[in-house]
Amino acid sequence: MSQVETLPAVNPIDFSLSASQVCQRNEESNLNWPAASSPLINDVSASQCLRMPNNSYNGESHDSSGDVIFPSLPPLHQGHPDIHMRNGVMASFAAAADHEPDAEKAFFVADLSQVYRQHQRWITCLPEIQPFYAVKCNPDPYVIRLLAALGAGFDCASLNEISSVLNVGGIDPSRIIFANPCKAVSFIRNASRMGVDTMTFDNADELYKVARSHPKAKLVVRILTDDSKSLCAFGIKFGAPLNVVPSLLAKAKELNLDVVGVSFHVGSGCYDPSVYTDAIMRSRTVFDMAKEAGYDFTLLDIGGGFEDALFEKAATVLREAIDRYFPDRKHIKMIAEPGRFYVSTAFKLAAHIIARRAPLEKDAAPATSGTAEEPDQPKVMYYINDGVYGAFNCILFDHQVIHPYVLSMGGSFHVAESEPKHVSSVWGPTCDSIDCVSPKTVLPVNLQVGDWLGFNNMGAYTVCAASQFNGFAVSNVIYTAGVAHANEVRMALKAFAAEGHGL
Repeated sequence: MSQVETLPAVNPIDFSLSASQVCQRNEESNLNWPAASSPLINDVSASQCLRMPNNSYNGESHDSSGDVIFPSLPPLHQGHPDIHMRNGVMASFAAAADHEPDAEKAFFVADLSQVYRQHQRWITCLPEIQPFYAVKCNPDPYVIRLLAALGAGFDCASLNEISSVLNVGGIDPSRIIFANPCKAVSFIRNASRMGVDTMTFDNADELYKVARSHPKAKLVVRILTDDSKSLCAFGIKFGAPLNVVPSLLAKAKELNLDVVGVSFHVGSGCYDPSVYTDAIMRSRTVFDMAKEAGYDFTLLDIGGGFEDALFEKAATVLREAIDRYFPDRKHIKMIAEPGRFYVSTAFKLAAHIIARRAPLEKDAAPATSGTAEEPDQPKVMYYINDGVYGAFNCILFDHQVIHPYVLSMGGSFHVAESEPKHVSSVWGPTCDSIDCVSPKTVLPVNLQVGDWLGFNNMGAYTVCAASQFNGFAVSNVIYTAGVAHANEVRMALKAFAAEGHGL
């Protein structure tokens, strides 16, 4: 019999698991635009076993029943999002005990008070600029309704996004900008039928299409700006260079089209707000070009790219640049297209560890209490029930670096700092080797199958692009009005619903 070559494992981890390693378990302000009207709880359980009544979690264990404000949507609960993360974990144990299929399904918790807080930051720092929320970032129905109730506009890039916003009700088409410079003719025609007039362009062909399909459109020329300081650069695909703008304006004039303003985008996830100064200067130049072409611009769209941690700095840069280049702006409406700024920090994700690959006990190096081993190769591979084909597509498409934290371990929500740790990797559930959530992260040595990991900042470019590849369902969302601004959130949504909108 011929010898068969033994191939070394790519990951230096023995597939086996010794019995002794298995953890034994028991069962508003000065606005120039119109506006519409956390300490954590202690450990939920001191016991090893997490239990709750045999029904699927919907927030009832904390706030009775939740409010059904919009009959078409899940109930809105209250309380800190971490409470609902823990309750969701406990509910999974009960569902598993009842042998429910997919009992341990991953889930989001959305804190709408965080969306409200971000809106308050916006109107405080940039009161002259009306936010037009970038729907593509996260078209969540509660987020759309809350921002509509707070007076925001909407940046839509497709006909479906326009329809989803208008179908909510109570949102005038004038509160939508069709911010896609390259649109299908049918999209332009149907935008006209739906009353959406404001739309961007950056090329002559688009002008011909608009002239045929929506001659009364209010056009916004999108210009090329420096987007080299952003996670996702758009300049390679969109934006007219300044030397091309005069000819575009001349062609629009020839076609009897109404160009009302200029827009730019410094790229998604801008980490150097100084680029806004150059973009505003370029916009001023285009305003002057428009004068020469016979147009009197009335709209300045500063796009998006706003990062949560750098927002105040970006706002300062913008205010100073606008004061410098647009000192007389009484007749200019200013808008922006923030997306991740509003929702990134508002969503958390809980994922269940469904499998584990670890070295045999005889091959495992001893871990030092409270310290991590040398960060060379991961010692353990953990598999969770959401991955890059689901919520973590942000790793591939949005260049995000994801690190988990332990949500529950060994039946407890408390993990001591002294718990031994080692370098690990975290993988998604699909049969594709690209499905890696975190190639290197530090996790407790005693983390086992059945434990749960939590992930923060999961609101931007996650669920919106999730697929059902390999038959894995998209994770559901549990909604809470939060704590600090819960009343404001509920009042805004209830007032919106009382007018017959969003139902």
